[in-house]
Amino acid sequence: MGAPKRKKARPILTVVGVLAVLVFGGVALYRFVPPPQTWLMTTRLFQGEGRDYRWRSLNDISPRLVDAVIASEDATFCAHSGFDMKAIEKALQNNARTEKRGRGRIRGGSTISQQTAKNVFLWPGRDWVRKGLEAGYTVLIETTWGKRRIMEVYLNVAEWGPGVYGAEAAARHWYGKSAADLTAREAARLAAILPSPRRYKAAEPGPYVRRRASRIQAAMGTVRNDGLNACVTG
Repeated sequence: MGAPKRKKARPILTVVGVLAVLVFGGVALYRFVPPPQTWLMTTRLFQGEGRDYRWRSLNDISPRLVDAVIASEDATFCAHSGFDMKAIEKALQNNARTEKRGRGRIRGGSTISQQTAKNVFLWPGRDWVRKGLEAGYTVLIETTWGKRRIMEVYLNVAEWGPGVYGAEAAARHWYGKSAADLTAREAARLAAILPSPRRYKAAEPGPYVRRRASRIQAAMGTVRNDGLNACVTG
């Protein structure tokens, strides 16, 4: 009886082994190599949006953009280990009130680490399977990549407009310049459109983006002065 059971278990163990190699191998590979493509890029490409993706080292991206995304997306980026539990709790409370009222904006509590894990390894969506995998990948990249690499990958794969991915493509698309030359105001405006890069424009923005960018630019000073960017720029 023992031999048949072992034979039945072999295919399952093989599948588990292959999945483990794919997961851990992908995380290890992208610690050093730029991701060539993401699920979102592929999806948008099939939708006919094109693909402008230009990888740049973090050294070739303005530190102002680092400050801007920390100020707008994840002020505790250098302090947490992948998850900001206070932000998640606030998002859940806000979303519960929104659903109860039937109006308002659904908010996420994802950190930059979580967003990077999602953008690089997973498909777009909000299902629980994807969220569970996102949490697992977040732990892995926090453990093996480190904060500086996470920020570098995040800034290079983030969507900044239809068919526009990464800081270099975004800077070229919106301002006609390299990501290394972004001003504080331009960086703040790029960060301001991140929640909805297909809806808002960084160049010649409307009132909402201008107001949000002004708040982000003011917060960038706090990021620098309080060393909230030290794990990336220090």
